[in-house]
Amino acid sequence: MKINQSQPFLGMAEYEAIKVCFENNWITEGPKSKEFSDRLCKLMGCKYGVFAPNGTLALYLGLRALGIGPGDEVIVPDFTFIASANAVEMVGAKPVFADIDRDTLHVDIEECEKLITKHTKAIMPVHIYGAAANMDKIMTFANKYNLKVIEDAAQALGVYWNKKHCGTFGEVGCFSFFADKTITTGEGGFVCTDDEKIYNELIYLRNQGRLNRGSFIHPRIGYNFRITDIQSAIGLVQLDKLELIEENKLKIFDLYKKNLQGVDGLQIIVPEDKSNFIPFRIAIIFEKKSDKISEYLISKDIETRTFFYPIHKQPCYNTDLVLKNSTYVYEHGLCFPAYAELGEKEIIYICNHIKKALKL
Repeated sequence: MKINQSQPFLGMAEYEAIKVCFENNWITEGPKSKEFSDRLCKLMGCKYGVFAPNGTLALYLGLRALGIGPGDEVIVPDFTFIASANAVEMVGAKPVFADIDRDTLHVDIEECEKLITKHTKAIMPVHIYGAAANMDKIMTFANKYNLKVIEDAAQALGVYWNKKHCGTFGEVGCFSFFADKTITTGEGGFVCTDDEKIYNELIYLRNQGRLNRGSFIHPRIGYNFRITDIQSAIGLVQLDKLELIEENKLKIFDLYKKNLQGVDGLQIIVPEDKSNFIPFRIAIIFEKKSDKISEYLISKDIETRTFFYPIHKQPCYNTDLVLKNSTYVYEHGLCFPAYAELGEKEIIYICNHIKKALKL
């Protein structure tokens, strides 16, 4: 059998929702997008939200709305998709890379303490693989140094820290609706905030420098960061499925744990106690390096994904840093399928071959 590492949870309901947009002759950002935004804000418990074309540009909007720019430094976990750092570069600021905790894969606040300079203006915690970062520690740290907090919650829709939704602790939270995310609109991003001034700044930035879309008076320089009602129609159906997606993904996680229980040589990453969990992938760290394990699994038609390559090692950043934990988990970690329609038969097949790979 062939097992993909990811696939969206789509069906006829999404198709029918798109048809309604055509029947109503409204396909650009409009009433469906307003409804989608309102429902996202209700889910997250935030006052305001705006869309972006993707998660990277959501981060860009958030940083710009907070006034982050040239001369500023933003602390970013070294273990995350490169878009987190690139968004900081996009606004002209400098990403400063912090090592992670090996057990949680989230940013290590003790390491962040070493990175504070007079130029440090913000921290960007990343809620990784469907689990919440420790926002108690992060907010205490941010308040200590008067830092802005922009949460990268691309993988954390529906995820809470101590019953408060990820993305709502700092000034802004940013989400992604890419095809492999918990819910998808194909592409798309979202920025949430409780601050009206930040919200207005976000609107100026994404709506060609004006608050009202129909006006041809532009008080500010802005851009077109809108999405479409076609995307939002898909998103609304996906939101209806969120509870089922969470339920299915937790069953998948439990099946991995059950079938790998007592197996030596691996550690399944689990969330901290105050976080709920909607597994983005099943993240496993092996005692041996993971490259040979991955090769074996690919030969059995099981797609895996490596952990994120440490950003400090990326050729485009070219630093001389030594960050041991992010480097170790990259070399020893693999992500396994956890998409909502993955069946028990497939999970048993995957786990049996993980066991065989460990014996090679």
